[in-house]
Amino acid sequence: MRGPTNPDGMMTAHSDFPDMPPFELRRPSDQRIPFLFNSPHSGRYYPEAFLRQSQLDPHSIRRSEDCYVDQLFAAAVSLGAPLMVAHFPRAYLDVNREPYELDPKMFVEALPSFANGHSARVAGGLGTVPRLVGEGQEIYAQKIHLAEAMARIDEIYKPYHALLAQVLGTTRDRFGYAVIVDCHSMPTGIRFPENGLRPDFIIGDRFGTSCSAELANAAIHLLRDLGYLVAHNKPYAGGYITEHYGRPAKQFHALQIEVNRGLYLNEQTYERKPGFEQLQRDMALFMADLVSLPDYCFLDKPLAAE
Repeated sequence: MRGPTNPDGMMTAHSDFPDMPPFELRRPSDQRIPFLFNSPHSGRYYPEAFLRQSQLDPHSIRRSEDCYVDQLFAAAVSLGAPLMVAHFPRAYLDVNREPYELDPKMFVEALPSFANGHSARVAGGLGTVPRLVGEGQEIYAQKIHLAEAMARIDEIYKPYHALLAQVLGTTRDRFGYAVIVDCHSMPTGIRFPENGLRPDFIIGDRFGTSCSAELANAAIHLLRDLGYLVAHNKPYAGGYITEHYGRPAKQFHALQIEVNRGLYLNEQTYERKPGFEQLQRDMALFMADLVSLPDYCFLDKPLAAE
């Protein structure tokens, strides 16, 4: 099935997903709680045209994928919260970045003046359209046209964020506040620098700026009560989604959670470990307690003027 093309004859981003939408919002029959869970990096559908552009094999290109995180947090819907799920892979497009964090070394043409080509994330090869996966592996065999990146941003990135913003806005209007929990995974090798221990989870709140202290503290203590080793903000304090949507003074709270893949995944084969189902059950317990926090944990500040 061949999709539409742009005026230059190149395939558009929509044509990369002929058999499924690039992302979906899984809604409960009735949203009973002011929470939205988001899994932006767990996409497992790699478009054929994208794979042809890549110099990596279909196995290696998955190194940046938050494997099965959407499944770990699937119970959100039964609890009464929407769950946003990306089907596009992070190596193809990263919605946890500014709209135009682009690496000038990747493209045939020069970047437009409004693009951010100098951020730390771009320097690390992990911009909106990434240059690298995993441990510094180059994705593309040669430079790509800027129009391809712009198509992914216009046709997938912007609608993704428009839907996130819409759901958060209607949630706040209905409940008085809204909470987005941004769900990710991290490599097994992450360690505490001071003692070399491996954290099972890292809770990020942009160093206290993206959500109420009660929410972040509750997340940490609930996971510890389940027997997990939990870090706070180091080395992951939250990305663009946490920073952009976390506005506690306006009753928008954003929290990032990173799950260590070593708990549930063989990172060489991408197969689930026997502990996957237990972790999935623990995440259901964690979410049930987290979404039961009383309203005063979120409404202790007046609503700021828009």
